[in-house]
Amino acid sequence: MVTVADYRGRVRPDWCPACGNFAQLSAISGALTELSIAPKDVVVVSGIGCSSNMPEFINTYGFHGLHGRLLPVASAIKWANPKLTVIAYGGDGDGFFEGTQHFYHSAKRNINIKYIVSDNQTFGLTTGQASPTAPLGRVTKSTPFGNPEKPVNPLTFALSAGATFVARGFSGDTIFLKEIIKKAIMHKGFAFVDVFSPCVTYNKIETYDYLRQRVYKLDTDVTDFDKAYKHAQEEGDRLPTGVFYDVTEKIYDDYDPVISKESLNEVPPYKFTEKTLEEFL
Repeated sequence: MVTVADYRGRVRPDWCPACGNFAQLSAISGALTELSIAPKDVVVVSGIGCSSNMPEFINTYGFHGLHGRLLPVASAIKWANPKLTVIAYGGDGDGFFEGTQHFYHSAKRNINIKYIVSDNQTFGLTTGQASPTAPLGRVTKSTPFGNPEKPVNPLTFALSAGATFVARGFSGDTIFLKEIIKKAIMHKGFAFVDVFSPCVTYNKIETYDYLRQRVYKLDTDVTDFDKAYKHAQEEGDRLPTGVFYDVTEKIYDDYDPVISKESLNEVPPYKFTEKTLEEFL
């Protein structure tokens, strides 16, 4: 029997008190526990940022890699051993700036991994610069005259790229977030969950109170792309949370004759022969 305690890491989180990442750690651990997935069957992959310290704080296999490069690593792990539950976890700066292309192509390829992003509209680890989801005109350390860039919409981006599961959660509602993550884990294909997650130290505007007054739970046909896209564009005083889109399509493995045949970790190492090497001469 798997318990939440089984997922408790040996290292205590060093996030700021009340950071939204605590709720996500709890929601991810709770979701995996309720799905009876053992820690030995899970890999958490991250990039760089406050949230990307997650692999140190959860008792699973983990990989803490380069800024924005978590999705290629997560993809390779999944292809090597499809039996594993692979969760890529990072922040909005990591995912929607450095990792934009990886995000797009992972969604387009419908790779069977789960991508959870802690979205707080700021680069928290480097003490509060404007991130790709920071609003136009936001004054930060890096934008003293106001952010000159329009914010990225992660949901419409994921839908446009071809993601087959798109959802949004809120760190102020851990139980609902856990249910969303459970659905993402059970989804076969690329599952993207954007999480409104207040940075209590460097973002004094999108606070828990600010978001609680605006978020609502979505009730929609999750197979209707047009409805999903329309809801994903909502902003201002109405911010939907829940599953926007959830459809079943072939995953990348189904199209690849090598990966679909057997796990890469079961394929014998390729042996270079003299004849093979002659092709490079």
